[in-house]
Amino acid sequence: MKRPARPLFLAPRPYRRRRLRDAARLLPVFGAFLFIVPVLWSPPGEGARSLSGDVVYFFVNWVLLIATAAAFARGLSRQDTAGRDDEPDEAED
Repeated sequence: MKRPARPLFLAPRPYRRRRLRDAARLLPVFGAFLFIVPVLWSPPGEGARSLSGDVVYFFVNWVLLIATAAAFARGLSRQDTAGRDDEPDEAED
């Protein structure tokens, strides 16, 4: 017996949850890039460098990443009243 065709598009709520989950997965990569940026900013040939600005930059990014992760966690932890959107597909026979 043939299974009914799945809809081409998802409902807005599961679609948003999946995109939020994708953004949460990319957050560590984005954070690593943000922490590498001061190394890329350093001008070549300059001997001594003031690290106070880099330390402030590091902690500001750290706090922003924590706040972003908390916002993602809050959005992902909400339960759908209509059901789960991440149920695994059944194996085809």
